[in-house]
Amino acid sequence: MILEVIATSVRDARLAQENGANRIELISGIVEGGVTPSYGLVKEVVKAVDIPVNVMLRPHANSFVYDADDLAVMRRDVRAIQACGAAGFVMGMLTLDNRIDERALEMLLSETGTLPVTFHRAFDELEDRHAALQLLSRYPTIRRVLTSGGKPSVLDAKPEIAELVKLCEGQSIEILAGSGLNVESLDEFIKQTKVAEVHMGTGVRVNGRALEPIDPNKLQAAAAITSRYN
Repeated sequence: MILEVIATSVRDARLAQENGANRIELISGIVEGGVTPSYGLVKEVVKAVDIPVNVMLRPHANSFVYDADDLAVMRRDVRAIQACGAAGFVMGMLTLDNRIDERALEMLLSETGTLPVTFHRAFDELEDRHAALQLLSRYPTIRRVLTSGGKPSVLDAKPEIAELVKLCEGQSIEILAGSGLNVESLDEFIKQTKVAEVHMGTGVRVNGRALEPIDPNKLQAAAAITSRYN
C-alpha cells in the first residue's frame, strides 16, 4: 500500500517523509489543482528527502488542453526537472472533445524516458474512462492513474474505483485514488475498493485547508492505516 502526499514546499516534503508518506507529489498552485513547481523547489525538495518525488507537469491551470506553445514549455520543463533528480512525472492532456491527446502524450513520453509517469485527474473529465485506462496501459512508463472516479470526491465513487481497480488486475498500471480522502474515511475506503495506492492533500493538512501545512498527527494516523495493508 502506497500513501502519496501532496507537497508544495520543502517544509511539506520533510513533514511528509518524517510522518509516514511513501511518496510525494510536488506541485505549486494547490488551490488551482496543481501546476509545475519551480526548478529551485524541485531541486531543494529532492535534496531534502529520500522518498520518491513525482513532479507535476502542467504549465497552467486553464484546462488540460495544450497548444504547441504549452507543449514546448512542458518539454523544457521535463528536461529541467529530470536534471533536478525527480523520481517521476505527473501529467495529463486532453483534446478539445475530451479525449486523451495521444499525440501530445507520446511526444512528452519521449522526453520523460524511463521515468515513471502518473496520468493525473484529467482522467476524470473523460467520458469513457474504461477505454482510456486500456489506452494508457499500453504505455509501459505510465504506472498509475490518479482519479476520483469521475466524481468531485472519491468517497462518492467507491463502486467506480473498485471497478477500475479490477480492470487493472494483471496489468502494470495501478489506480491511485484521491480527492476527498481523510483519515476518518481512509480505512473503509481501502477495504471497499481494494485500491493499492491512495493520494492525500487537504485530508492531512491543518484544519483540512489547502493552504495550511501538513498536519503531522493526521499524516501519522493515515500512515498507520495504510501500513496495515502492507
